[in-house]
Order: sequence, then C-alpha cells, then structure tokens
Amino acid sequence: MQIRRTHFAGSILALFLTSCSSIYMPNVPATPMFREQGEAYVAAHVNVKGNMSGNAGVAVGRHIAIVANGSYIDRGGERSNELFKQHLLEGAVGYFTKIGKEKRQVLEIYAGYGIGSSTEVERRASTTGMEPIETRIMDFDKIFLQINYSSTKRQKLHLFGKKRDLNYGTAIRASRVAMKDFTINDSPSPMEEALFIEPLFFTRLQLNNGFQIQYTNGFNFNVVDNTYLKAGNAVFTLGVTYSFGGKKK
Repeated sequence: MQIRRTHFAGSILALFLTSCSSIYMPNVPATPMFREQGEAYVAAHVNVKGNMSGNAGVAVGRHIAIVANGSYIDRGGERSNELFKQHLLEGAVGYFTKIGKEKRQVLEIYAGYGIGSSTEVERRASTTGMEPIETRIMDFDKIFLQINYSSTKRQKLHLFGKKRDLNYGTAIRASRVAMKDFTINDSPSPMEEALFIEPLFFTRLQLNNGFQIQYTNGFNFNVVDNTYLKAGNAVFTLGVTYSFGGKKK
C-alpha cells in the first residue's frame, strides 16, 4: 500500500511539473542606463541552465536610443526527460532621461518587436535509450513595452582597494507573444497568444572603467489562460556589461 501511495504521489508530482512547463522562456532585456547622446552599451549574460542573452544599444539623440536583444537557450542532456531549445531576436526604440535632484536616476521607455522559435521534447527511458514521447515546435513573434528605472548609489563601494560604482534598478515589460506556427509531433495544432508581465531586477558593480558585472533576476506571469504558451520560467543570470562613448564632463 505504501509503495502504491508513493507511486501515485510521484505520478501526480510529475504531472504537475509537466503542466507547469512553458514553451516560452523570457530573455534578459537591455538595461543600458543611458545618460548622454552618443553613449553605447553591450552586454552578455549566462546561467547554468544554458540560457545565454546578449544586448546592445546606442543613444542616437539627446533622449532617443535604439537597443537590440538576442538570446539562445539549449537546456537538457542525453539523460534528461525534457529537452528545450529557443532562439529570440528583438529590436526596440525608446526614450531616456535623467531624473531626480542629483540626476543619479535614469528613466528609460522602450517599445519593440521580436521573433523567435522554440522546440520542446518530452522523453522517457526505454531499452534503447531516451525515447521521444511528444515534440512541440513553435514559431512566434512578440510586441513589447518596457520601462526601466535605475539608480547609481551615492556612496561608492570600497572593494579590492578601489572605490567602485554600484548601480541597481528594475525593468518591467508587458509582452504580447503570439504563435505564428505550432506543431505537435509534426501535426498542426491550435495556436495560442499570451500577454506576459515580466518584472526584472538587476545589480551592477563597476569592475574597471566602463566594464561592470551584473546580476539579474526576474520572473513572468501571464494574464491569459493557455495550455502551452504560459508563464512559469524565471530568469537568473550573471553577466558583464560595457558602456562607452557619450559626452565627457
């Protein structure tokens, strides 16, 4: 009886975990903290789950900037019950300005568009190895509105014999993600559309000149009830940013 109860509980847990998986994984958005025209920004982020993101941007006007984001995810291994791959490319244009009495805070607002593709494979062990049970492939596009609020700490952090800038902030996205094509085991399937709210928080520590190390954490939730295109994936990454250019006072 105890064995049956344990097996039943394990089955329920496996079903719950499967139902919580999503065919969409949020990326790390650009948080350049632009202050002056002519500034440029590049960044790279990664985590242990195979989530890699890159950002780039330039302040093309006194308050106008353009940014680009890209991400690639390859999660799972030879013995994993689930494989997941996704690539995503985005571009956006936005407005930035310094705010606050001491102008240490930065407000940025971006609107953009992206395209991507995801593949999710559920597998089970067999006598010949891991056998695919269900393969889901999705092509999608997204439209997003992003608001960044960031600040530079007034007092520098004394670390490794040098005073270093410490920046921190948040980025909140509203992303409409829609399937353009969706198949399950090579058969066309009903397509879904989602509206994700994606809050994200970051801390950025100066290393040398324009180089900074950044820790990012965030999550997402969906206001639409879907079967496959839903929330549930968090973002935890460590990255490096580099800012250069702009007016020097």
